[in-house]
Amino acid sequence: MLTILSGPSDLRRESDSYAVTAEFYDILQADADEVRVRRLYARHIADARTGVLDVGAGTGRVTVLALAHSGVDVHAVEPARAMRTSLLTRLAALPTEQRNRVTVHPRPLDELALDSVADVAIGHNMVGCLPPGIREKLWPALGKALTPGGSLFVQLPPARLPTRTIVRLLADKRVGEHVYGGRITMSAVGNRIRTRADYWVRDAEDVLREQTETFWMWPATRAQLTRELAAHGFAQLPGYEESELLAVTLPGRR
Repeated sequence: MLTILSGPSDLRRESDSYAVTAEFYDILQADADEVRVRRLYARHIADARTGVLDVGAGTGRVTVLALAHSGVDVHAVEPARAMRTSLLTRLAALPTEQRNRVTVHPRPLDELALDSVADVAIGHNMVGCLPPGIREKLWPALGKALTPGGSLFVQLPPARLPTRTIVRLLADKRVGEHVYGGRITMSAVGNRIRTRADYWVRDAEDVLREQTETFWMWPATRAQLTRELAAHGFAQLPGYEESELLAVTLPGRR
């Protein structure tokens, strides 16, 4: 998420972002995202022996997976209040044993005193939301939070700007008498990707509500991110050249 790192005052105000999306995300997108999260990270989480760090936890799909598939402590970093509310609601329904192993951090990662707390760190669906200057603050903060020999798995952002407007319609979901729907529209604006999320709620006859939220994304290639991480001591893990993940390890003490 955009708010995992501190920055200029205008970026800090993003801690109240996702206020619209938080209401609609789980009902419209989280089921598909849960399948993706399990496919990408389940086996890595199962290998954790020290802890799991979920960077930009959102509503908690990676966090809950880590609690279910490991016996280690989990650190969930989510400064956005709206997303964190959904995350904590989800955690409240978990068994006490799992809930006692998770700490939710409501501040940016670079403001946290997390030192060698995890041997597995995951950045799911978040790196593309960071401007390059802010993104580069993420790597040393992650390097500090990981143990020597720990691994970082980052879902790659778009590698380039879209050449045309891309529209993705979200599948409708019924909740009682109401049907929730949405649409994601992505287009290039300068060096950024403008992502507009349109949501609506309707009954059998009328649209009852419509709401919109806009996000910005910054494309980055695998090679570019690899170079940034290498500058902070990270080395590539083999076997991920064709994956949608960037996988790196921290060979030794910083």
